[in-house]
Amino acid sequence: MESTLNQSPINRVANSKLTTIDLEQFYPTGEIVPFDLKDYLFMALILKEKDFRAALNSHDWQQYQGKNLAVFCSADAIVPMWAYMLVAAHATPFVQDICLCTVEAFVEMAFQKKINNLNILDYEGERIVVKGCSDKPVPASAYLEITRRLQPVAQSILFGEPCSTVPVFKKARE
Repeated sequence: MESTLNQSPINRVANSKLTTIDLEQFYPTGEIVPFDLKDYLFMALILKEKDFRAALNSHDWQQYQGKNLAVFCSADAIVPMWAYMLVAAHATPFVQDICLCTVEAFVEMAFQKKINNLNILDYEGERIVVKGCSDKPVPASAYLEITRRLQPVAQSILFGEPCSTVPVFKKARE
């Protein structure tokens, strides 16, 4: 009988044909800065157009150069639509991206944009592992969306690490 002690162990993970997607790589680049319209309200209730325009004209927009701007109003006030348009008109030349949301929601929207921009045909017929561990927070909505987008084309979708996965989806054999 031949000894198997001298044989090298087979690395099944390295030999598997899995495509790993690390959603952490979808985390938005650049600082996300809040821009609260509450600071521009008159008596914490309303936005006066003339005063708001003057405030925006004197605001230092260059401080947002290359950053992401999360625009929102934390006060319970009715903000006219043109106010958001004015902020966008002033900020757009400087910011990397701008969104009407909180900082937390900005992260979710950034993931959504990147997942929507994936060419899912690149994953046709692939066995995909969506990586589970990350140093940056990945919103649950990103896991849901990546699964929704890839399911029509993937052979299978797994969650976790290549050495320890949870099956999520497997295409039925035809």
